[in-house]
Amino acid sequence: MMTVTDLSTYWDRYAGQLPTPPKEEALKQALRWCQYDDHGPGSELLGSPESSLELGCGRGDAVAALANTGVEATGVDLSTEHIRAADRWWGEVTGARFVQGDVVDFLSKANRRWDAAYSMWGAVWFTDPRLLFPLVHERLSDRGRLVFAHAPAISGAYGVQGMYANGFRGRAVEVHRWAYEPHVWEELLRKAGFSEAEVWVEPAPEPDHVGTLIGVGYR
Repeated sequence: MMTVTDLSTYWDRYAGQLPTPPKEEALKQALRWCQYDDHGPGSELLGSPESSLELGCGRGDAVAALANTGVEATGVDLSTEHIRAADRWWGEVTGARFVQGDVVDFLSKANRRWDAAYSMWGAVWFTDPRLLFPLVHERLSDRGRLVFAHAPAISGAYGVQGMYANGFRGRAVEVHRWAYEPHVWEELLRKAGFSEAEVWVEPAPEPDHVGTLIGVGYR
């Protein structure tokens, strides 16, 4: 098993666990926000962007799917292995671009705007929204939007959550993620400058199963 020495290698290890379905199937499911196949909203949440930025793009399936529709699509990911896999799988897709790096650093240094930014169980979940949301807002075009999805908060467990990437016996590499109720996510978006915000929990296809927290913020 890969030794995790920092957050980059933590996500490198995760990259090695990704399934490798046929490309056609990967593209079909790429723009689904929910963790259940063929369930919940799809690419319509992004509107009709001419340019897009994925925050934590993984292997880049969603970036490639958008590029296939004519969108100038960029994905950024902390994991070198994720970006290597994205280039290997989708490097020939016209309009798809993949960048290795921390999303906060990337946005801080960016000198352009995108029509849509999004995080599909990605960087929004693992980055302090008080730091990330203002940076995203600044890099969106007029009426651009941020869309994100990840697991909803567990009742009574709100704010920053933490775990050790190597369990309790290896190097102490800390992994954080943020959990809030929908109305708190909406407040965080508005405080970052978004003019409109809507966050909800999309129900699972079966009762008592884990739903999906989905958020949309408009510049």
